[in-house]
Amino acid sequence: MDSDDEIPSLVTAATIDPVPVTIITGYLGSGKTTLLNYILTEQHNKKIAVILNEFGEGDTMEKSVAIGEKGNLCEEWLELQNGCLCCSVKDNGVKAIENLMSKRGKFDYILLETTGLADPGPIAKLFWVDSELGSDVHLDGIICVVDSKNAIKLLDNTLRDEPHSDTINPSIRQVALADIILLNKIDLVNISTLVALKTIIRSINASAEIVETTTSIVDLNKILDLKSYSSSNSLRVDEMIRNVESFEGKTHIHQNISTVTLEVTDGILRTSLDNFICQILWENTLKDSRGNSAEIIRMKGVIRFADGSIAMIQSVYDMYEFQELSNNLSEVPPGSRIILIGKCLEKTELNYLLNKCIDSGNGFKEEVNRYR
Repeated sequence: MDSDDEIPSLVTAATIDPVPVTIITGYLGSGKTTLLNYILTEQHNKKIAVILNEFGEGDTMEKSVAIGEKGNLCEEWLELQNGCLCCSVKDNGVKAIENLMSKRGKFDYILLETTGLADPGPIAKLFWVDSELGSDVHLDGIICVVDSKNAIKLLDNTLRDEPHSDTINPSIRQVALADIILLNKIDLVNISTLVALKTIIRSINASAEIVETTTSIVDLNKILDLKSYSSSNSLRVDEMIRNVESFEGKTHIHQNISTVTLEVTDGILRTSLDNFICQILWENTLKDSRGNSAEIIRMKGVIRFADGSIAMIQSVYDMYEFQELSNNLSEVPPGSRIILIGKCLEKTELNYLLNKCIDSGNGFKEEVNRYR
């Protein structure tokens, strides 16, 4: 090599943050398409990809339709003047979304609409991937649009008519899994109806924020960049830790879907918590006092472990993960808070099982220390 030749410098690849995916769900006629059309036409200076899909279990007669600037049906990518892009997707894989992104470049956000009769849980699990897997997208949150005019009849009747059914109406699952609930069409109901509807929603999902809307018009900052599945959302973490009031809603007498909050004052062994989670998510050992099998739809919380470390826990159905939290929460009193949303949940039974796992773990720890 000629001594005058310069050694080429190494080029470090820039780190590109994954694009947040927000799932838009809601029952038939709730206002999902109206919301998406508002986003597609509003001047918001955000580069948003709106994806309409037909995956998930739902009525095959219902088709997702996006209206372009001149009212044309959008079947492929449609570029709009406000920077938005719109398309329809039939493949329910993360790779399909990433391929679409590679064709049109990066976006600030991706909004993914589900069909009105779809359970958003399986779809959420597709996009809730470990950051170490290197995906270009990640789940940011689930938004549920609720029709204020018709939701009471839909939700309340289902809860009362199917108190111990093995199946859960999709509309209830949509509310149970939501991080934000858009209470739409409030101009069509009176105050008493609105209060009654909020009570029903809170009895199902007491931890979701409720935002009132008319014709699905909402401040986009309310539904974008939620970081609902990220430990970097310090405000949400702080709320779960410091909120002195329980997240539990007042349940109906016959209701089988509810929110339960568990609190533990001392630090928990990781093995004890793993044992508890495995039993309630995977082994299906949890039952209520009448012998009905319980189902965990959503779980979230903040855990202080016995070694002093703190982590946020998240789950959707049978998938869960821990995310370590920074030490800036070290002044939080010792203890943990776990919020569970699901079917046939009873606080007494859950506390009994959790304490049993904790006692079992502590006994194992004492046995190990005895032989050291």
